[in-house]
Amino acid sequence: MERSRTIPVGLVLERRKIDNPWQDHRWNAVSVIVGAPDVREWTLLDKVDGVERYHAATLPLTLHRKETESYKVNLSGQPSVYVVLRADDDPDSPYEVYPFLATASAYEAQDYLDSGEETVESVPMPEGLIAWVQDFCDTHHEDEVFIKRKRSDHRREHDKFARRPLVEEGGRSTPGRRRLD
Repeated sequence: MERSRTIPVGLVLERRKIDNPWQDHRWNAVSVIVGAPDVREWTLLDKVDGVERYHAATLPLTLHRKETESYKVNLSGQPSVYVVLRADDDPDSPYEVYPFLATASAYEAQDYLDSGEETVESVPMPEGLIAWVQDFCDTHHEDEVFIKRKRSDHRREHDKFARRPLVEEGGRSTPGRRRLD
């Protein structure tokens, strides 16, 4: 049985002019192209009224059989592909960001959001990709059985880990220990 499935997705980023005294534009992920060919350079797709759209990269979207719960959470609401963008530190690069990851896992996207170092954009998932993810979940999802933990008796735990007292009750000393008077 397969453990994972992978499909290439092209990531379309948009550069939009904004009215801000500290920043003149903003980058957003706007769509994905399922089965896109690999690109070496960013490809300009469209340029209209201060908005430029680029096919920035083609990345693998991989589904893992142990993460089906997260995919089902994603599919239950507005199905999305989560695109993780990182800041480009290269001073020669004409772009301030680059696509780092594409995932269908809502939990993995949340982990990247929690780090605070990356930007995570939610892009609507195309219909064909929704069917592909749903088929994977139908094939591999197993509900986890809840097993209630049985508590141990705390009175017996004391006997396991307690140190022997230096002085026992009734004034008798413990062998090998001196008596405190």
